[in-house]
Amino acid sequence: MVLDFQGQTAIVTGGANGIGFAAASQLAASGASVFLFDLPAENPAQAAARFGGQGIAVDVCDRASLAAAFARVPAPDIVIVNAGIARQEALLDATDELWRRTLDVNLTGAFLTLQTAARLMKNKGGAIVLTASTNSWDGEAALTAYNASKAGLLGILHTAANELGPYGIRVNAVCPGLIRTRLTESHFERSEVVKPYFQQIAMGRGGTPQEVAAAIVFLASAAASYITGAALVVDGGQMASKFGPWSEDNAIFADGRWRLKT
Repeated sequence: MVLDFQGQTAIVTGGANGIGFAAASQLAASGASVFLFDLPAENPAQAAARFGGQGIAVDVCDRASLAAAFARVPAPDIVIVNAGIARQEALLDATDELWRRTLDVNLTGAFLTLQTAARLMKNKGGAIVLTASTNSWDGEAALTAYNASKAGLLGILHTAANELGPYGIRVNAVCPGLIRTRLTESHFERSEVVKPYFQQIAMGRGGTPQEVAAAIVFLASAAASYITGAALVVDGGQMASKFGPWSEDNAIFADGRWRLKT
């Protein structure tokens, strides 16, 4: 299956690194004109230049900043609502500042981005993809604010898919599990952390930004023309089972992943 985005304009928020950058790169490689929206400190213009796109500094928490950024690009055909943050603090220690900042970026920022984009897209249709998480369902410890924000995205997803369908705008989400990005790199470097974690994942390993990006690009494409309101889990099978299939009786953990003994 060849995904062709020739003649289409795509916007990716939080696109200067990680999953956003991988999605932007794949969209550009398939012919889209891609614009990265990210904070000034992330150097979105420099990141976009790596694949021939354009970058614009924007704060997704600020409606005026978003409006100014959208005004600089053609009305989009595709919008990837990906900007997000994650900070760990135990429930009993979590601060008001952490709670507010996480929901401001992950939930309010997503709402503002989607609403701004949809107003521009309602006369032409298109596709919007949200980056949610397996934490949209899971109560992972020390991530109360993050979990709440990602659960909230599913509420936005379902409502937006319902209301925007008549305009020909499809709204879907990807729900990644543990993916190796800048935010999680330190975990992947510690076998004492990932060995038991990956033991609960059917594929026996973590994921890559490119694997999540492939799901995003599919949902944004004409190949998904009758899919809207869907939350596509990209987690290597972690959510599919209560207990993982790996044990030291039948497998070994090496090079950052579990493999069956031969």
